Amino acid sequence: MWREALLARAVLNNLTAGYQHHPQLIRFRAQSDPIAAINAYLQPVFDEACRRNYHFNANKIIPGNYDIHIPVTEEQLNFELEHLSNKLALRDPEKYRLNLSASRPEPHPIFKVVPGEIEFWEKRPPTAP
Repeated sequence: MWREALLARAVLNNLTAGYQHHPQLIRFRAQSDPIAAINAYLQPVFDEACRRNYHFNANKIIPGNYDIHIPVTEEQLNFELEHLSNKLALRDPEKYRLNLSASRPEPHPIFKVVPGEIEFWEKRPPTAP
């Protein structure tokens, strides 16, 4: 999450040619201040990493008083959680089994959950006819 968010910030600042068309960037580009939105996203990621004893570079955080709330639909959250669970099942079956019994995780603090479907920009596998 940390590296991906830093890369997203580089994209939003036009500092890299890669990653430009990643669909998740749409939610940040749709904000009135995309750079502030990604900075607001990074701070809680950094805070959680510190709680887990990861050592991320605090100099990468751009301090600010960010009051940003990005709507995210219930079905989008369900889709992302299922996607993450599928990855975990392949990469770390033990953690996957532990997570099956865990309560549903809270969304990132800048996301405000609203009713709705999976986002139009989400890449989904084709459905069977």
